Amino acid sequence: MDAVPTETGPAETKTTETGSAAPAVDTREKKAAALIRRARRNQRKAWAEGYLKGICTLLRPGDLAVDLGANMGVVTEQLAATGADVVAFEPDPLTFARLQDRFAGRQNITLVHAAVGVGAGTVRLMRANNFAENPEGASVKSTILDGGRRIDAENAVDVPLIDFPSWVREQVAARGKIAFIKMDIEGAELDILEAMDREGLFADILGLVAETHERKFKDLRDRFRALKAAIAEHEPSGKINLDWI
Repeated sequence: MDAVPTETGPAETKTTETGSAAPAVDTREKKAAALIRRARRNQRKAWAEGYLKGICTLLRPGDLAVDLGANMGVVTEQLAATGADVVAFEPDPLTFARLQDRFAGRQNITLVHAAVGVGAGTVRLMRANNFAENPEGASVKSTILDGGRRIDAENAVDVPLIDFPSWVREQVAARGKIAFIKMDIEGAELDILEAMDREGLFADILGLVAETHERKFKDLRDRFRALKAAIAEHEPSGKINLDWI
């Protein structure tokens, strides 16, 4: 890139390891872009925290709230504090054991050691490539989808798989509705949300938030875009929000 002139002279440059000069403006642009991304993420985080507080003010004992990808139980704890019945799904054996310790004796919390998807049986749960160094921190990245970024496919465990659309139908038949679903399941949300949309299952769910993982699965980005566009056409963002963090 040519140096960009300024009022005081040519553009500032820096010397690379190979001795060539690179415009310092490139570094500034990268830093600015990183700051923008961080600001947007913080904005999404603040929105998510506010939304969850709002949901918790509306939940009542007897309502059903679902935490898909409960991990260490941060969201599970907030939902259960309302007195609602909470079902928390967590596939990783390590984090599921933490949930069992944390919520022992809590009558309104049901823990399910399973992954969720479209179909039932057994599935491989693949862990992050830094799982050995930081198992608790890296456990949030575990996925049942092949091809994930920064995933070690060789470091995997077999876990039960529950057909979530079928489970939703069963709960709606028994209760009439599901008050709230939080979904953070590292890519597996795509198949589930597509199926739920096709089958009209959002009609009996009062609120659902999901973190989508198109950045992690490059080959699925077109499907994620199509899913978001389809749901936005007929579901208000306050009811079905796919920008959770």
